Amino acid sequence: MKTITIFKSIVACSIGMGMLSGCLNLDEELYGRLSPETYYQTEEEALSSVVGVYQFLSYMSRAGGDGWRVSEYGTDEFFCPGRASGGWYDEANMQIMAHKITPDNAALERVWEQSIFKVIGGANAVLASMEASPLKEDLKALIAETRALRAYGYYYAMDYFGNVPLFTGAKVDANNLPKTESRKAIYDFVVKEFTEAAADLPSIKEVNRASYYPRFTKEAIYTALASVYLNAEVYAGEAHWGDVVTMCNHVIGTNAYSLEDKVGDCFLATNEANSTEIISSFAVDPSKGVDGNEFILYAQHALDQKKYNLPFAPANGYCFTDEALNRYEEGDERLELLEYGPQYYQDGVTPLCDDNGNQLVLTTIKDMVSAQDNEGYRVLKYSPVGVAWSGSKADNDYILERYSNVLLMKAEALFRQNIDLDDALELVNQVRRRSNLSDWDELTLKKIEEERAREFIWENQRRRDMIRFGSYFTDTWFYKTTVTEEWRGIYPIPAIQLNNNPNLVQNPNY
Repeated sequence: MKTITIFKSIVACSIGMGMLSGCLNLDEELYGRLSPETYYQTEEEALSSVVGVYQFLSYMSRAGGDGWRVSEYGTDEFFCPGRASGGWYDEANMQIMAHKITPDNAALERVWEQSIFKVIGGANAVLASMEASPLKEDLKALIAETRALRAYGYYYAMDYFGNVPLFTGAKVDANNLPKTESRKAIYDFVVKEFTEAAADLPSIKEVNRASYYPRFTKEAIYTALASVYLNAEVYAGEAHWGDVVTMCNHVIGTNAYSLEDKVGDCFLATNEANSTEIISSFAVDPSKGVDGNEFILYAQHALDQKKYNLPFAPANGYCFTDEALNRYEEGDERLELLEYGPQYYQDGVTPLCDDNGNQLVLTTIKDMVSAQDNEGYRVLKYSPVGVAWSGSKADNDYILERYSNVLLMKAEALFRQNIDLDDALELVNQVRRRSNLSDWDELTLKKIEEERAREFIWENQRRRDMIRFGSYFTDTWFYKTTVTEEWRGIYPIPAIQLNNNPNLVQNPNY
């Protein structure tokens, strides 16, 4: 997104300076290279550190990041089979897709070290510098912003691993390594940090939407809190449906958000800062070396290079099967974001063919380890139309939360409390109408789950939803052919982390 030039320039600068680099194991001394006396002389200098933490958190939404993939791999909407033509087979991924993950899983270790705890460690170091700065009083909003970023890191840690170390200092004492805390303790910390951060952040109504984008507002953190409360029974063993409604009402009551005409409009490279639906996202600008969106590289068939006139051939990796496709009703406009069956050029008439004149026909996956190149349907939310390319990197920003999730979270919370059922139904129907679907006359939990699955395919919502609704354990699909034990609702602590820190405790049954 080109309009956020200052924000992205700061990101590029911070990355170039190496301010927030390095390994962030909790068994090591975390980085803390900057002295507030010598660096934080202005708010912009402090912001240049904070945006580096945003970059770390964005790894949890990136197409090539294990933070995003590890969550999606465990669901019924996302797979990556080995290909008969070579490539993509990965035993670590196969374990996750089959719900047979073990503590020595390499992808899981990367999530812990390179994604989640990198966010936490980075935020800890930046917070320590700002708290020690003589400008501390002027940095109140930036401190809140960084606390929210760290809380997001712990949210993912709690969601993926359950019981993890809770550490908020800039450096770890090698003689007193952090100990495992319960999932409930992490939940309480996340709620406290999000709540206190929101109090000191500006509202979307108080900022210039385009120039402030994509930084956190109060409403971004209220949305995060709604999501945490929505899953409170899973995380803490206690229901907080009323708190979900309260947080959603904080967002809805601003009247600053609305649904875009189509779901796909949220993901266009040309619309991000102007979107009325995007609540939180991560800016990319590959032309300035600030990350880049590679969903098309990882997911699309190689022939899409001709279809969209791409400067590269996609790698034909991520895909999905009939289980997800069959959830969609005929006429659902969200089907326009999916590629399945016979493929055509963008005119919708000219067959998309290989060099031998054979039209590409995408089928469901038939073989887990040796799939043909046409096996697996594709999701194309991040459209290549209007993109400024830098190699295989697009400039579509990564979307973290959308207003449609606020509507559906509130609807579910009302329904689970058996209150205001007409309001709950109307909220769901708002989302359905946007995609050209008829109104429902009544709700069920199954309907709510499936509407969420249709709306948020590949947006890192499905695993949490399946666990909350129970289908993660009871349902079976192509890669998962048996029921799943409930203890597998959290992943194991990576074996290497247990070896590095004897104070950590492995999750039960692993």
